[in-house]
Amino acid sequence: MLRTVLTVMIIALGITALVVVNTAIKAINQKFTESFSTMGASGFTIRYKDRNIRFGGGGGSEIKKEKKGSKKEKKSNLGKIIRKEEAEMFVKNFKFPSSKGVSVFATRNAIASYETKKTSPNVFLFGGDENYMILNGYKLRSGRNLNQADVQSARNVCIIGYDVAKKLFNENPDRAVNAVIRVQNIPYRVIGVLDSRGSSFGMSLDNRIFTSYTNVHRQFSSGISYVIAIMTDDIKKVQVAMGEAEGVFRSVRKLATTEENNFVLDRNDSVAEKAMNSLGMISLSALVIGFITLIGAAIGLMNIMLVAVTERTKEVGLVKAIGGKSKTVRAQFLMESIIISVLGAILGIIFGILIGNLISIAINTGFVIPWNWVILAIAICSVTGLLAGLYPALKAGKLNPIEALRYE
Repeated sequence: MLRTVLTVMIIALGITALVVVNTAIKAINQKFTESFSTMGASGFTIRYKDRNIRFGGGGGSEIKKEKKGSKKEKKSNLGKIIRKEEAEMFVKNFKFPSSKGVSVFATRNAIASYETKKTSPNVFLFGGDENYMILNGYKLRSGRNLNQADVQSARNVCIIGYDVAKKLFNENPDRAVNAVIRVQNIPYRVIGVLDSRGSSFGMSLDNRIFTSYTNVHRQFSSGISYVIAIMTDDIKKVQVAMGEAEGVFRSVRKLATTEENNFVLDRNDSVAEKAMNSLGMISLSALVIGFITLIGAAIGLMNIMLVAVTERTKEVGLVKAIGGKSKTVRAQFLMESIIISVLGAILGIIFGILIGNLISIAINTGFVIPWNWVILAIAICSVTGLLAGLYPALKAGKLNPIEALRYE
């Protein structure tokens, strides 16, 4: 019994490692899909070309401008930010049927305050235009969106995220509309409050403030890179739109025919796709770990079955003496080996799903079950049990009934 329990636990450990990792990966993939699907698969962005580009887009206040005429600037197009004038010229010249928008990331350490209330210095501050919310999948809870007058005048108006509104207005976000708050100690009138979008990978999507990109340009550093977002009305048109956008923006950037692009076009779904592909390596590692563990478990299981044959030699002799056939004895030992292995798989699957879904709870996704890995785990363990029990079963089937009955 002790040997059997230990073998079951070893098998369960290998399957648990396999299922935990793949359950977690499925939960992360689901979160990626949820996070990026709001931006629409029929859209893409134009960003400046930089080795250390972040998810948030171009730059923010942390970008350092290079001196004109520097050797680095002449040598490479990397780091040449997209200026406000270039982004506006592109939007004006790009005639492909689509929704277009200009945005800019100002800072991730903004502080917002209202009367005696103040947020922590971790509020994300963005600038956008009247299309920013549509292009990024945001919805208004109350108030209104930015309009062209807000953008053209660069006036101090803003839309605040749900968490910011709750923090500043005592759990009553709708009170924020028309109130004057201070962002980085600059007064802004709140024109709208966003619907809650929850969090993604531990980072709140509601802890942010939007104003016009022209206001960010006026109030904050001008040395930050702008992002241009384009969304077509049909996913089939994306490639054509990207081709035309590349040509228009090369013209805006005054690039010669022989020069390479000093900007990047990213499809909205490509970032999530790249991230999901990188998670595949983790899944492969888990498979290797589980496979190595199962090899050890198979050796242990074969050892147990060999001991069982030795311990039950007399029993086998009795079965054969009363007319039992060799194939019946072989089937009995094979079945026992497979049951032990599959029992380990079932326990491993249960533990793996429960532990793996702790990640789902942490990143706020639904309960996930990696059915393909569950089926694979049962299949692997069935084969493991079959192979590990094959030799002991054959050995038991070949026992001479007379010698077996006399065995002590």
